[in-house]
Amino acid sequence: MRYTYLIALAWLGTSCISGKSPAEKTYKKKVKALQEQVSDKKSQLQALPWQDKMWAATTNLSIRKPNYVLIHHTAQNSTEQTIRTFQLERTAVSSHYVVGRDGKVVQMVNDYVRAHHAGLGKWGNDTDLNSSSIGIEMDNNGTTDPWPEVQIQALIELLKVLKERHKIPQKNFLGHADYAPNRKIDPYKFPWKQLAKEGFGCWYEEDLETPPGNFDPLLALRVIGYDISNPQNAIRAFKLHYIQDDNSELKDSDLPILYSIFKQYL
Repeated sequence: MRYTYLIALAWLGTSCISGKSPAEKTYKKKVKALQEQVSDKKSQLQALPWQDKMWAATTNLSIRKPNYVLIHHTAQNSTEQTIRTFQLERTAVSSHYVVGRDGKVVQMVNDYVRAHHAGLGKWGNDTDLNSSSIGIEMDNNGTTDPWPEVQIQALIELLKVLKERHKIPQKNFLGHADYAPNRKIDPYKFPWKQLAKEGFGCWYEEDLETPPGNFDPLLALRVIGYDISNPQNAIRAFKLHYIQDDNSELKDSDLPILYSIFKQYL
């Protein structure tokens, strides 16, 4: 019997990169293995501890969809180098999309398939954004590279499609450092304000308000979503995103900005 889920998973085998490269063959092999796992109801039933058990198919099901977009910088020297890195199985890393400095967009994993881009981290109570996000790698060495406007515009057009396709909330467009402040700083010096104006992520209001006397900065960071297990790293990640300042000290001038973002999450 054919079920909706199996038909949908079969569609996952379609890749946007044509040809018969070794990576393409491996991709198709792994997607086929996913299809077999979904259709293997017998072994799943056998693993259950109860003797009185059975399979009864339902018609009401769908593919699990992404609810976040996580933006990275590649820390490499070219789109081609990044693609090659993601095609080597030994690296165990990947991303759904790579956006080149020239505005070229390369898709490497289907939106509905789990890519290996987020790693260890936490946003709110979610400790596995690999399972709930789309990863986008921006071709940038992470130190001296600027962010060309053609690259940012290509990203914005991609985000428009993803936001509409998957109904992703505006607040759920994050940077890798937001999710993994204890490990990452990317994307570094990124134009988050420009993205927020287009509806991707939050930004602070122009007329900033002085926080009340009982305002707790760490609690505010936690409410926004940051992992505050290491407060200095959480502060640094926040400042990388909203203040473009690479340090872990909250100045008096930073507090109204934090308060403005905090209010958007209440």
